[in-house]
Amino acid sequence: MKIISVFNNKGGVGKSTLSFHLGKALGLMGKKVLFVDLDPQCNLTISAMRENELENIWEEENPYIDDFEDTKDKNSQGFVKIMNKTRSIHFLLKPTEDGINDIEQLPPARTVSENVYMIPGRLSIHQFENKISERWSGLYQSDNLSIRTITCIRRLCERYAEILDIDYVLVDTSPSLGILNKTIISTVDGFIIPAQPDMFSLYGIRNIGNSLDSWGKELEVIYRLISEEKREKFPKKFVQFIGYTLYNAKKYDGDNEYQLADAHYSYAKRIPQIINQYIKSANKIKVDDIDMPIAGGAIIHTHNTYPSVAQALKCAMWEVPEVFTKLQQTEPQYLQEQMIDVNRGSFGRYRDIKDKYVEFATDLIKRTEAL
Repeated sequence: MKIISVFNNKGGVGKSTLSFHLGKALGLMGKKVLFVDLDPQCNLTISAMRENELENIWEEENPYIDDFEDTKDKNSQGFVKIMNKTRSIHFLLKPTEDGINDIEQLPPARTVSENVYMIPGRLSIHQFENKISERWSGLYQSDNLSIRTITCIRRLCERYAEILDIDYVLVDTSPSLGILNKTIISTVDGFIIPAQPDMFSLYGIRNIGNSLDSWGKELEVIYRLISEEKREKFPKKFVQFIGYTLYNAKKYDGDNEYQLADAHYSYAKRIPQIINQYIKSANKIKVDDIDMPIAGGAIIHTHNTYPSVAQALKCAMWEVPEVFTKLQQTEPQYLQEQMIDVNRGSFGRYRDIKDKYVEFATDLIKRTEAL
């Protein structure tokens, strides 16, 4: 099992869209995937479930987010009932946040599709981030609660992976370089950078590299101060760089291998140099084409409005024709309310997208074998 994050310091690069479609492609290939949504914006979550379903999850959890132990003690039967249903990531982290015992028996993850599962996000995750800030310094004193707080996301991933026989956990994050992402990235196995071919992505990669350097050095000090037993709660190696992909780029009939406009192509060619210069603390996996985008040019071009249509339908882009046709028969009112209309003449183009993501997922599998 590998825990992987799709991460960039620049927002708007299609990080959640890439994560969702990568997971769905891996599922098609027979790999079992768990999405964990740790981005407060919850874009990955709303790619897979309708807002009213998510609202119901949050509504049930609200008293526990306010005071987990007191609510549980006052309504033990109610606790048993809600634990039989999917819970958000913040709910699952709340016992650690409050310094009480972890949940003994985990609630079920939500089934997204065959082989694909999800732990939904929650806007209130900033409360857990605040607790990380308070407890981080305790790592230097080998404080048990501090270590438990910093490693509990990884621990949850491992527990669900064991229950569901997961091959890949895909963790979605915000573009921030704050302490929540510091904790996430420092305790996953590897990460991918999706990058648009522009100046902002180049600077985002620089920022990631500088932060990784700082985080890696800090953890080296912490590991020397804690016991071997406590060290085992962290990954054996500091996070590794799996690769990057050009993503959400405008397609032009340019005279280059990526079919980009000259200005964008010049930035695309600089990305490997920036990665080699700044991504140093995270060891790069040893594959021959590490300086090339994952799967070459398979998924680099923008899909225009297709991702927004797929998100509204709660499916992958290549599933849009079937899902849209079914909803026309079963829930036409939902399509009207969401103002979703799909031209049947574009069905073929939607379906063709699947092969591109399978190609991307195939290369990713090869690369993760080197982790």
